[in-house]
Amino acid sequence: MKQKTISKEVSLKGPGLHFGQITNLDIKPAAPNTGYTFIRTDLEGNPSVLAIADNVTDTSRGTTISKGDASISTIEHLLAATYALGVDNVIFEINGPEVPILDGSSKYFIEAYHKAGIIEQDATLTIYEINENLSFIDEERDIEINIYPDKNYNLKVLVDYKSEILSNQFAFLNNLKDFTKNVASCRTFVFLSELEPLLHLNLIKGGDLDNAIVIVDKESSQEEFDRLAKLFNKPSVAVQSSGVLNNLKLQFTNEPARHKLLDLIGDLALTGYRFNASIMARRPGHYGNTEMAKLIRKYIEFKKTEKKSKQIPTYSPDAKPLMDVNKVKEFLPHRYPFLFVDKIMSLSDTDVIGIKNVTNDEFYFEGHFPEEPVMPGVLQVEAMAQTGGILVLNTVPDPENYLTYFMKIDNVKFRRQVVPGDVLIMKLQLLEPIRRGIAHMKGEAFVGTELASEAEMYAQIVKQKN
Repeated sequence: MKQKTISKEVSLKGPGLHFGQITNLDIKPAAPNTGYTFIRTDLEGNPSVLAIADNVTDTSRGTTISKGDASISTIEHLLAATYALGVDNVIFEINGPEVPILDGSSKYFIEAYHKAGIIEQDATLTIYEINENLSFIDEERDIEINIYPDKNYNLKVLVDYKSEILSNQFAFLNNLKDFTKNVASCRTFVFLSELEPLLHLNLIKGGDLDNAIVIVDKESSQEEFDRLAKLFNKPSVAVQSSGVLNNLKLQFTNEPARHKLLDLIGDLALTGYRFNASIMARRPGHYGNTEMAKLIRKYIEFKKTEKKSKQIPTYSPDAKPLMDVNKVKEFLPHRYPFLFVDKIMSLSDTDVIGIKNVTNDEFYFEGHFPEEPVMPGVLQVEAMAQTGGILVLNTVPDPENYLTYFMKIDNVKFRRQVVPGDVLIMKLQLLEPIRRGIAHMKGEAFVGTELASEAEMYAQIVKQKN
């Protein structure tokens, strides 16, 4: 399968739900592996925020992602449409803090994507398998979301608000291809008892009773309904036999449950991955949804790292190195006899492979088991650390002005002896993105195809003092 984007730009406009600001949203094609990226065009420097669960900062009345001073709220309906239609790479340029609420569903976003057209890209799409049960349970909020292994992506949602009006409701979706027909048009809902408190909090400025189902969960007089009608510029409002206000007609008897399913799809898009699993959610909400997205994201990233770590690097002495020892010295301050990296064979943003030739005249062999020389384990760790230092320093534009200091080493294991004549092949990879100058790496040292030693390392990038 191939990754997908849109063939041309498409735009929508409308007020945000809570702040009421009229916002322009431009949906633009994006290169492979971009994912979903929001750009705040109204802020200086046009800051961007990647739509992943790590960037979620608020889930109180919708899902908000932030980075620095840039934040975007109520993203779930847009992301649900994007994910359900199979769009993998897209840029959302927005000139305000909220995605337009429109009619409170994903309907108009679906229409926008159909107008733009969806096209395949020259890049392979990876769909990950969830091979273990994953659960998020919050007893205080009475939320439970479970993930089970499945060959397809499907969802089941149960809502129970212990309300006579909104009793138990169930909704399911066995195939994302049915999203447009069965889920996309289902609108958000709110209880009548929540409306006035929200107004007093200076929220739902963009609400106008045309973009939400209002469920009457308390006894109210006609005088109260008249005041509500005035607040939302309606001639009148009344309660229907179904227990909802007459501002909107239900499209499905279980429309609230279907909307919760819509929200769940949008929030789980924040995993940043396509995956197959059976998702069962009881009383889901943005908080639980995004916490589950974090769990899934961590699971997939761990499996990716685990798979990568099982790939044993190979080395041919005839292969031309990416860096010889002289180039290595430009990155590392170490010198003989404490330089333990002879070559760098490959280097990327996340991985590095270095070589250490263990010769008979190494200084430490004179005193470390001289009758049966063995390379000290701590020096194997040092060799991996120096190789990891090159990986970390490769992330700064002027590595000669920085040093790496190792802060912590965990899970060190020694698997075989390293003796004179061995060639130590050291593989270091980042376990997570570098944040605030802190790198978390997995190091492995091989002799041939045998693992000699391994460790997890934490290092800090520090600028050299003049």
